[in-house]
Amino acid sequence: MNSLAGRTVVVTRATEQAEATIDLVTLFEAIPIVVPLIDIVDEPHGMTALAEVDLADIDWLVVTSPNGARRVAPLLQPTATVPKIAAVGATTAAGLRRTDLVAETQSARGLLKVFPAGPGRVLVVQAADAAPTMVDGLIELEWSVTAISPYRAVAIVPSAEQQRAALAADAVLFASGSAACAWVEVFGTQAPPVAIAIGHQTAAVAEAAGLKIAAVSADHTVYGMLATLRRYLSDAN
Repeated sequence: MNSLAGRTVVVTRATEQAEATIDLVTLFEAIPIVVPLIDIVDEPHGMTALAEVDLADIDWLVVTSPNGARRVAPLLQPTATVPKIAAVGATTAAGLRRTDLVAETQSARGLLKVFPAGPGRVLVVQAADAAPTMVDGLIELEWSVTAISPYRAVAIVPSAEQQRAALAADAVLFASGSAACAWVEVFGTQAPPVAIAIGHQTAAVAEAAGLKIAAVSADHTVYGMLATLRRYLSDAN
């Protein structure tokens, strides 16, 4: 029996990322409640810095999210001298022309576990509000690290109707700490009965903001979150 069938699940991802999540929620026979809480916007200084990068001077390019991949992709022309490329997970890798290293555990820590030791130069492309995990970890591996942040997450306020639907839902998915913090800005610590986090870092941010996380996905993907939610609901029955 599918414990998710007919359940309402809040999708909090940015509008540009929500479609794939909605499709997966529907695949699990649940009902998506779309309540985007963040928007992903360009960071002008970071975009300028990225456009001025000489990839020939870099040994590794590390991309930490699909948002970064979209902004890096124009630089990776077939005629360009491109360094080795590492991606935090398959979804990020899918937005790049090629990759040399992809984390199985889709997180900064997951990539650091398989990243080679330095020396050399690494460019990290990440959000303006990203945790220092990746940069600090690469420095510990004796790389010379430059971080560029060409985008950031900004909170948006859903409509009153969306807010009512969100609080009436059976569960909510948090795919980032930014979304969890944006949730608290709108709803305080009120939330559906079950909240699922995409990874321990997101869970830690959510819980520090006052939210109760029921379970954390071991597979740091949206599919993993939904599978975790299904198991949680099944075990609770």
